Amino acid sequence: MADLLERPARRGGRGRAPVEEPVPHAFRDVGRARRPGSALLDDAAIAQVVGRAKALLADYGVIVMHREAAQRLAAAGARDGRDANRYRFPIPLIEEALATTPRSVRLCGKSPERDLPLPRHDLGFVMRTGTGAHGFVDPHDGSYHKMMLDDVGMIAQIASHLDEVGFIAHPFVHGVPELTADIHSFARVVTSTDKHCWIQPYNKENVAYLLRIAAAAAGGEDRLRARPIASCIVCSFTPLEFKVMDLEAMLACGRYGVPIHACSLPSGGGTAPITVPGLVLMAAAEILAMVVMAHVLAPGAPVIATPLMFTLDMRTGRSLQACVESLQAAGMAIEVVKRGFGLVAHTYGAGSDTPDVDVQSMAERALLGQTVSLAGADILGGVGQLECATVFSPVQAVLDNEVGGMLRRFSRMPEINDETFDWPELSSIRAGGHFLDSRHTLRHCRQQLVPHAFLRQGRDDYEKSGRRTAADAARDICLELMAKAPPPGLPDETARREIEAIVADADREILALAKANAGARAEI
Repeated sequence: MADLLERPARRGGRGRAPVEEPVPHAFRDVGRARRPGSALLDDAAIAQVVGRAKALLADYGVIVMHREAAQRLAAAGARDGRDANRYRFPIPLIEEALATTPRSVRLCGKSPERDLPLPRHDLGFVMRTGTGAHGFVDPHDGSYHKMMLDDVGMIAQIASHLDEVGFIAHPFVHGVPELTADIHSFARVVTSTDKHCWIQPYNKENVAYLLRIAAAAAGGEDRLRARPIASCIVCSFTPLEFKVMDLEAMLACGRYGVPIHACSLPSGGGTAPITVPGLVLMAAAEILAMVVMAHVLAPGAPVIATPLMFTLDMRTGRSLQACVESLQAAGMAIEVVKRGFGLVAHTYGAGSDTPDVDVQSMAERALLGQTVSLAGADILGGVGQLECATVFSPVQAVLDNEVGGMLRRFSRMPEINDETFDWPELSSIRAGGHFLDSRHTLRHCRQQLVPHAFLRQGRDDYEKSGRRTAADAARDICLELMAKAPPPGLPDETARREIEAIVADADREILALAKANAGARAEI
C-alpha cells in the first residue's frame, strides 16, 4: 500500500525536527540490518539432518517417472535403486549440485522497479499471495463462492498495490475447462499485474503453454531469459517420488531460464513420519533431490528451496498448516535449507486452518509468520489464504500485508549505541521528568511503524464508530484498491492477443488430446 497511503520521508535540520526514515517493504531494500535468529536447531542438529538427507538419497534414492530425466540422471552418475524407476544419487553428485547451485536469484517484475533480488541486502523477506485456492471470499459482503476468473483479476489488482507482496501466484479457477484451469488463471494474473508471477502447472501438457504465456508477457523468449518475470513451482510427490509433470516443468525452466521453486509438501503422519524431525527430514531430502535434478536437467537455473509443511490431524484426517507441529517443522526446515544447504528459502509465512477471517486466523498466521521470518525465510507465502490454502480472502490479504510490515520491522534489529540509548538525557533525567519534550523524542517520533488497517483507538471512539474492527478497515482498503487504475507496464495489446491465442490453442489441443486418450482407454 506504499503508493496509496505512505507519506514521503522528511528530514529535519540540526536534530531539532523529526527525522523520517524510508520504510522498507518488498521493493525497498534499505540495507544496514542484521536479522535476529530463532535457532530452533543448533549447528550439530542441522548437520545431522543434512547428513541423513544425503544418506537417504545416496543409499535409497527417489522415484523418477520421466524417461528423459531418468536417462540424463543416469548419464550424470545416478545409480539404480532397489525397485523400478528408483535412482540413487552418489554423494559426490549431491555435493557438486549443492556447490554449483546459485546462492541468489532475481525475480523480475515487468519493470526494474518491481525486481526482487534475493537474498535481500537488508536480510529481510518478501511475501507472495496464496496459490491453489478453489474458493473465494468476496470482500464486498464476506460471501463465499468458487473461484472464478474475475476473482483472479481482483486478487491481482489488490495485490499489485500491497507493498509487502512481492509477487503473485495464480489460484485454481472454475468456469473454464478444468484441464486448462491453470493456463486461464495464469494468463489473467500475468496480464493484470506489473509484479513477478508464480506458475503452478496442473498437467504435463500444460507446461509448454504456461511458459509460452510467460514469454509473450515478457516480450519474447530472449527477454524472458534475460528478465524472468515468472518463476515456476516444481513439486515432489511425497514420499520421495517425482511425477512426469514436475520434471517436465523443471526441464522447461532450464530451457527458458526461469527460476525453480523446489517444493516439498510432506504431511506428518500421512506422507511423512508423524514426528517433527521426521517431517523435516522428508522435506530436506526431497528438496535436496530436486537440487540434484535441477543441476542435471536445468544447469545454472536458480533453485529456491520451498518446504511447505503440513501435519495430518489424526482425529479428522484433515491436513493442517498452522498447528504447532507444522509451525515448528516449518521453522526447522527453513533453518536446514538456509543454513545447511545455503539456498534461498521460501515457505508459508501466512495462512491458517480456519475457514474465515477470524481471531484464530490472525493468531495462527502471526505465529507462523514470526516463526519462519526469524528462521531466515527469504519468501513468506500464503498471503490471503484460509482453510489450509484452499480459500482466498482479499480482506485477509490486506491484514497479512499489515502483519508483514510488523514482521519486517520486528526482524530489523536496531543499532545499540548512545544515540539509541538517548544516553545524555537518560543519564541526567531530573526527578519527575519525562521525555515528551526531548529533542531525542522529536528526532525519532516519526520512525514508529504506522498501521493502515489495525486500530489504535480508545473505547469512546470505538463505540462511536459502530464497533468497526481491523477487518472492517481492511475491507475498506480492499474496495479502495479495487477502484484504483491498473498498474503501469502491463502487456500491450499485441501481447494480450498473443496470450489469448495461446490459451485458445491450449483449450483446443489439450482437450482434444484428453478426448483421444479417453477413447483409447475405452477401446482397451
